[in-house]
Amino acid sequence: MRALAVLGVAGLAVLGTPTIASAHVSAQPTEFTQGGRATFAFRVPNERDNAGTTKIEVTLPKDTPLTSVRTKPLAGWKAEAVKGKLDKPVTIAGKEVTEAFTTITWTADPGVKIGINEYQEFFVALGTLPEGKDKLELPTKQTYENGEVVDWSQSTGADGKEPEHPAPALKLAPKKAADDGHGGHGTATASTTEETHEASVGSDKTARYLGGAGLAVGALGLGFGVGAILRSRRKA
Repeated sequence: MRALAVLGVAGLAVLGTPTIASAHVSAQPTEFTQGGRATFAFRVPNERDNAGTTKIEVTLPKDTPLTSVRTKPLAGWKAEAVKGKLDKPVTIAGKEVTEAFTTITWTADPGVKIGINEYQEFFVALGTLPEGKDKLELPTKQTYENGEVVDWSQSTGADGKEPEHPAPALKLAPKKAADDGHGGHGTATASTTEETHEASVGSDKTARYLGGAGLAVGALGLGFGVGAILRSRRKA
């Protein structure tokens, strides 16, 4: 019993201790399709026990610029997406682009912050995502109310080891033929839809058969019960 108690306490300690990865500023979800759009949230946990987070600034890529940035309103926070001219024009989706978004900044209103042991999610919709690139890094600066700035901008090394302050990143999968270009990994094919429909119909029929069988068994049980009552009365 004593050994089990020790193991239980140790297990709770492990579960109650946040991992390093859980404390990182990250993108949720992370997987999208090249050439499409990405709708996700920057998940920002407050890591300090003596100050709250009051500002988040995301730097957007210049080598693969984004021409569309939309932010979701968040009570108590002001969002600003800044646009600027590119050093040289680039072609995106067959169109020449000379300017693109460079930063997105969320600033807390007076009295508002991400408090101790809290986190906040800042939702965005970005497009058009680059093609021929399997990863899109989005360096982010987190500013605390005491003036401290944490720069989440480090790339994962070739060895796959996560750095101390990794940049939030999106994983970009190649666009499939059936993909509509709006993110994710493609849409369901007609055959998949038909199989799903047939499975649904089959499940419905099975449910009806089982329901009918149940009613029949219930009726038989009721009949036996009534018969037994009548026989006992006759004997009495």
